[in-house]
Amino acid sequence: MSPSSSAILGSLVADSATLGLHWLYDPVRIAEIEGGRGLVFLSPESSDYQGTKGYFAHSGKSGGDSSGYGETCLLMLKHLSKHGTFNRIGYQTEYRSYFGPGGSYVGYVDSPTRITLNTLLPLDPTEFPAESGADDNQFAALAALPPLVSTHKGTLDELMERVDELVRITNNNDQAVAAAQCSSAVLFGVLRGNPIHQSLSESLPFAGDGLRALLEESLTHSSLDSIGVSERFGRACHVQEGLPVVFHIAHHAKDYRTAIEANIRAGGDSCGRSIMLGAIVAADRANQGGPDSPIPLDWLSRYRNLSVATEAFSSL
Repeated sequence: MSPSSSAILGSLVADSATLGLHWLYDPVRIAEIEGGRGLVFLSPESSDYQGTKGYFAHSGKSGGDSSGYGETCLLMLKHLSKHGTFNRIGYQTEYRSYFGPGGSYVGYVDSPTRITLNTLLPLDPTEFPAESGADDNQFAALAALPPLVSTHKGTLDELMERVDELVRITNNNDQAVAAAQCSSAVLFGVLRGNPIHQSLSESLPFAGDGLRALLEESLTHSSLDSIGVSERFGRACHVQEGLPVVFHIAHHAKDYRTAIEANIRAGGDSCGRSIMLGAIVAADRANQGGPDSPIPLDWLSRYRNLSVATEAFSSL
């Protein structure tokens, strides 16, 4: 599996593996569930969230399904498969059709998605504003990045322009753009064969001063401690909380499975963090070669949209 395809599938599978305990903010409860039922590809159960801090958002979904983040990532993959390159108005049209009233998406709609839809729904596509998103720095800003970065053929500067354009469709917020550019720069570096530690370090100038300081701090920990790091930076949906956790895990995890399981154990918006974490770690492990997929084969088989994703790959 190539680093590029590993990055895209790594993001999609990570989100799906994480769904069952998404937005459960209690690492102790997560550990109890892991001891009884395991950790990945669980069907969401409301009883897991009772009596503790958490938000049960995925009623009706089953193990192997995707969160809204994963659905957004897959939508971008299909968009690029259809158009060959990123087309803003085309993507906005497809986004509105998929997530809007009468669309195929069934599930939780977060604030950036809802506000974006409210902007786009009344308009003819020729009238879509370039900055149609919410002034919001939540993780919806990063959800569509892995396919965009993995199929990019130009320079890093050109990629940063595309990332800015894409992010402002759903998150018209400078910190959201900075987080997206920073994490995209990591994946860009890894896809070009750079060691993950080098890619993390070289991405920092894109983060802006405030976020950069948090990311630098997250990289100072000497060993993998996703629970302690999430306790320090926060477990919620905002990029200044979650991206330091992503950097920490990517810096220390020995393989893809370890990274995704550590992310789930950290709690909170684990699906939001999983998109870029899964992409970066899968691409890095693919660079190292070997006969095996960087993503566990039993995990790939449990991802319900695998056939849809592989069909889209064939047209890229």
